[in-house]
Amino acid sequence: MTGELPVPGFYAPEHAAQWGYRPDAEALFGLAGAWRREHRIRPAAADRRRLHLLLVDLQKDFCLPEGSLYVGGRSGRGAVEDSDRIARFLYRNLAAVTEVTATLDTHFPFQIFFPAFWVDASGQPLTAHREITAAQVREGAVRPNSDLAAWLAPGGRRDPEWLTRQAEAYCAELERGGRYRLYLWPPHCLLGSDGHALAGVVEEARLFHAFARAARSAVEVKGGEPLTESYSALSPEVLLAHDGSVLGRRNERLIETLLAADALIVAGQAASHCVKSTVEDLLSEIAARDPALAGKVYLLEDCMSAVAVPDPGSPGGFLFDFTPDAQAALARFAAAGMHVVRSTDPLAAWPGFPL
Repeated sequence: MTGELPVPGFYAPEHAAQWGYRPDAEALFGLAGAWRREHRIRPAAADRRRLHLLLVDLQKDFCLPEGSLYVGGRSGRGAVEDSDRIARFLYRNLAAVTEVTATLDTHFPFQIFFPAFWVDASGQPLTAHREITAAQVREGAVRPNSDLAAWLAPGGRRDPEWLTRQAEAYCAELERGGRYRLYLWPPHCLLGSDGHALAGVVEEARLFHAFARAARSAVEVKGGEPLTESYSALSPEVLLAHDGSVLGRRNERLIETLLAADALIVAGQAASHCVKSTVEDLLSEIAARDPALAGKVYLLEDCMSAVAVPDPGSPGGFLFDFTPDAQAALARFAAAGMHVVRSTDPLAAWPGFPL
């Protein structure tokens, strides 16, 4: 069965805006069994076409206004409305989606993109929402906190000079690559925190799908390497340190899993960062193998928002607005053969979709 289903009666869209909402997994298991019988839903293993839904970083810190890095977009309602649309999309297409994978941005207190990692020339800590350049590190305007060298320098050498050289080299490599400059974010998605969890309505829909279809519901953890960023779910931004030591590794298993699907559907947060980087890395893999594979990737443009940081001193203005970056990325992906679609349109109306 691949036709659209109704949205289950238990679903309450207002929960998409509620930090404290948490689904009852045991109750969902019972409801999913009844739903499966009522609608004669097959197990995922019986699917002739394998449709994979990749949900990128749909965590509370990104998806709710109380989160430390809420992705409100220009409207201020971005991620809340995205979560509602994602849940509805999965419920309606529950019988068609074979597998769901959710990525989890996962961080610790001291990482190179957090203010706690850095101090200024006088030794004072930095604040979030600013860029760091290689020139600033080289000139001594900013530097890593030397107290961190004992456990971040290789072999526990307690070598602040190594850490400073690495910080400069890292910023320079980002600037050379042209995707990003190093941006300092407020602490977010800290392992063990409430903000690390999936948004409640997303977790609810994911569990209901798994129970109704006897489907694997995979979780991919990313972002824990202290000296490199991992916007992409497929690979850290920089793999090697200035001395050749390893900073992070590509997720080869996830790459192969995603490319094995008959269709890959992508949604999540943020369109300007983690979604963008994940799709860029996927497109690089596709280009190296067979550019025609881009045609089986579908990007839910109405289920992702861009980072737009409001300016407290200028009502309606933004300190940083990455919306143009997200829009330009979607245009590039479409030009490469991927499909930019809307969650509210039936799958049968999507171009070339394998039903």
